[in-house]
Amino acid sequence: MPGWLAAPRSGYGPFVQDVTVIGAGVIGLSTAICLVEAGLTVAVHAAQPPERTTSVAAGAIWGPHLIGTDDRIGRWADTTRRGLSELMDYPFVRECRGMSATGAPDDYAPPEVAHDAPDLALCDATDVPTGYAVAWRFSASLVSMPEYLDYLRRRYLQAGGRPIVPVAYPALADAARAADSPVLVNCSGAGAHHLVPDPDVRPFRGQVAIVRNPGLTEFFVGVDGPDTELTYVLPHADRVVLGGTEQEDEWSLAPDAATAEQIVRACARVIPQLADAEIIEHRVGLRPFRPSVRLESEAGPDGKTIVHNYGHGGSGVTLSWGCAQDAAELAIAALNGRSQ
Repeated sequence: MPGWLAAPRSGYGPFVQDVTVIGAGVIGLSTAICLVEAGLTVAVHAAQPPERTTSVAAGAIWGPHLIGTDDRIGRWADTTRRGLSELMDYPFVRECRGMSATGAPDDYAPPEVAHDAPDLALCDATDVPTGYAVAWRFSASLVSMPEYLDYLRRRYLQAGGRPIVPVAYPALADAARAADSPVLVNCSGAGAHHLVPDPDVRPFRGQVAIVRNPGLTEFFVGVDGPDTELTYVLPHADRVVLGGTEQEDEWSLAPDAATAEQIVRACARVIPQLADAEIIEHRVGLRPFRPSVRLESEAGPDGKTIVHNYGHGGSGVTLSWGCAQDAAELAIAALNGRSQ
């Protein structure tokens, strides 16, 4: 059992499982793993399987991005970085060297995604890509999301988690009543806008193109102007993730051909060999932005407890293990309170 969780008490009542997690993205699966590895019986209910969640479209470079204000972000991010470092023996997680650039000529602040990188260094002007003014080099954890999500699902099931139940609830109260457990953990991402409902949750649509890797080993992340999209190039073995978009309040999950062409053009301006790279697939996800992450518990229907864990913006992977641990602690505290 993980040392950071207090041993749960027994005697939670006539329920099939102790906790039901709503959502099967990186936040939901990480939370479910923390709970089941602490010895609880856990079910996951999800409107989409892991491979169809927003998480699979994530660029997944470690570092806070598009995230609201919260004093806990640094701790959550550091916990996740340590967790990812323990997975470096797997092919889907690796430490990668790369560059972050900006078009703002006087912006010498370290990039957001380079949070606490030990090898952060300002680039010489001759090394800055055309169209950009300032660039930094550093190393960061890079995660290949399809393989990582499959690993998380297998780890959850191998630890004793119940098979993921495909179900979409019209409202969180319906989920609470239907779940045969005294505690729910709400990891519904952008879906929380309608499910809770929480109007503070707003989608930032992200679209990426997956191409054959022409031999790249380093990442690139850049913004060349205040009104332009984020450009990123994230290599994963034989594939490269090219991005991307941050379309505020856009709910469409359909790939847009013109957007895909713009993404490839922007990436090829920085790395010309990408211009003719074979496109394998397109992915779209909705980053669940909120002014602050919602990670707290509240009373739900029929005396049940709901633990909320959503609103991670573009930092779901970066905050996943830290938030999962806190959510698990809240769930266990609720269960312990019922048994007293």
